[in-house]
Amino acid sequence: MHIVYVSDGKAGHRSQAVGLYKAMQRQSANEVTFEEVSIDQLPIFSLFSAIFRKNISTLKQQPDYIFGVGSHTQLRVLLLGRVYPQAKTIILMKPNFPVTWFDYAIIPEHDGITASEHVITTQGALNPIVNEQRHQQNRFLIALGGSSKRHQWNEAKVLASIQQIVDLHPQAEIILTTSRRTPDTFLETLVQQNFYSKLQIFPVEHTPQGWVFEEMQKAEAVWVTEDSVSMIFEALTAGCKVGIIKINRLKEDRITCSIDQIIQSNLVSDQTFIEMLVESHAFKEADRVATYLLAQ
Repeated sequence: MHIVYVSDGKAGHRSQAVGLYKAMQRQSANEVTFEEVSIDQLPIFSLFSAIFRKNISTLKQQPDYIFGVGSHTQLRVLLLGRVYPQAKTIILMKPNFPVTWFDYAIIPEHDGITASEHVITTQGALNPIVNEQRHQQNRFLIALGGSSKRHQWNEAKVLASIQQIVDLHPQAEIILTTSRRTPDTFLETLVQQNFYSKLQIFPVEHTPQGWVFEEMQKAEAVWVTEDSVSMIFEALTAGCKVGIIKINRLKEDRITCSIDQIIQSNLVSDQTFIEMLVESHAFKEADRVATYLLAQ
């Protein structure tokens, strides 16, 4: 079984495609191979002309599945589906085209599209994480985001939450990391706090690729600022207890409502004491989607 992934080069998009591929690989009785092809290698005109040849030299072998994530991949996925009509076209997002044009659209519930013959809805975006059962008691991770189009960073709220986590868990090993969106001045302010010495600080620019995923495998609990939606679901998939650190909201929309919904449904908690966090449980959205696709 061969999967071709049409890539726009964005790491977050690739994470979703690799997550589904890895889940299919785990569950399939057959060998599953993965080929990543950049959109730059798939000019639209050449794809139109390849429809008549039923072949395109860019690909190493004929695909059984064609994945795409990102608006610039959608037309290419559709055209590749015409070149290889036996392949299933799968777009991992709410598409700009009618969903019926694809074999399957895999869409997070917060996008408000109802599940149907062509739509598989998921809680959050897919990711390549599995729970490796390596969580260490009293080891915590705090992962900070920043301002976004729907959130505004609130330094006072974040500092207060971090101090509560530290004060409530004097015996814990607490690792803190930032993101590209975390204000540059925040760590300077954090250094001045009397609880600073209780933290192990790893700024994002000093962490290698995959560092956060590895820390999630070791952490008993992870606290994430509410703007970092994908990281919340990654921590859930890793099998951690998950806490939400609230910051200011600029507007209410489907994304912010989805955060409220997962708090209300007891997937995560907005508390700072580990005893108040929800017990971790199996959260395997990529495996669930892979099971469905392989059964079709």
